[in-house]
Amino acid sequence: MQGAALIVNARSRTGERAFEEATKLLAARGVEVGAGFPVQDPSRLAETVRSAVLAGHDPIIIGGGDGSVSSTVDFLAHHHSTLGLLPLGTANDFARTLEIPTSLEGACETIARGNVVDVDLGLAGDNYYVNVASVGLSVAATHALSPFLKKNIGPLAYPVAALKAFVQHEPFVGRLTFPDGDHASVEYGRLLQVAVGNGRFYGGGMIVAPGSGMDDGTLDVYAIVLGRTRDLFGIARYLRSGDFVKSESVDHFRTSRVVLETEPDLPVNVDGELVAHTPEEFSVAPNALRVIVPEGSTAARYDG
Repeated sequence: MQGAALIVNARSRTGERAFEEATKLLAARGVEVGAGFPVQDPSRLAETVRSAVLAGHDPIIIGGGDGSVSSTVDFLAHHHSTLGLLPLGTANDFARTLEIPTSLEGACETIARGNVVDVDLGLAGDNYYVNVASVGLSVAATHALSPFLKKNIGPLAYPVAALKAFVQHEPFVGRLTFPDGDHASVEYGRLLQVAVGNGRFYGGGMIVAPGSGMDDGTLDVYAIVLGRTRDLFGIARYLRSGDFVKSESVDHFRTSRVVLETEPDLPVNVDGELVAHTPEEFSVAPNALRVIVPEGSTAARYDG
C-alpha cells in the first residue's frame, strides 16, 4: 500500500483552507499521507479518486460535501479501498448519518482512531448514491440551490431553495411497483415528491429516517402527496423532529427494490445531480462501501 491519499474538493464550502490543516492534523495522529490532491476543478474529483485507488492508496480520504462523495463512490464501491471522510460541504448528510464529526479535527481523529464498517449504497439504475434519489420538488430545489446561497447561508440554503421551488412546482402522476412483491403497487394522482433514501438525513439535517441503518439491506421510499398548504408546513416541522412519516401526506415503504413510473417522465435527482429519468428502478447494494466511522457509531455494524 502507498499510504493514504488526501483528496480535497478545494471548491467545497470550506475546502480551500482545509487541505493544509488536514494534512497536519492527520500527520499528528500517525496517519501517513502518501499523496495529497487539492482539487480546484470539481469535475476532476472522480478521476483523481480513480487514480488514487489504482495506485494502491488506502484509505482514500475525501474532503468535500455529499456531492463530492457521491461523484466518486463508483470507484470505491465493492472495492478493498476504505473511505475516510472530511465533511467540508454545506449539508454533510452522509457524514451526519454515520455520526462523523463535522469539525476537521474530529473527522481526522475518526480517520486515525475509528472503526471500518461496510455500508449499503443505493442504486438508481446503475448510478450509485449514498443518501437519496428523488423525483419532483427536489429537482426544482436543486436548480434553485445556487452556489451563492450555499456559500453565504450554509445549510439554510436548502429550505430557502425548497420554498422557491414549491411556488412553481406542478404535481405529477406516479406509480410505485415493488418487484419482490413485498408491497402492493400504488398509484398516485397528485404527487409532490418521491424519495428513495439510503441514509437518515437529507437536505442539510432533515431527519427523514431516524431508525434506519446504513447496513440493513433496505431503502426507505417516501411518497409525498400534494395536499393543503398547512399540511406541507406540518411536514417541514416533522422533518426537524424526526416524525416525518407521521404526516398524513406521506406514505412510507421499506424495501430493497422499487420501480417508479411518472406522467410525464421526470428527471431523477441523485445526491444533488440529475443523472436519470423516470421510469427508473431503485435498488440497494448491500455492504458496498468500506468507510471509517467513530467508535460507537450506531449507523452500521463494525466490520472488524
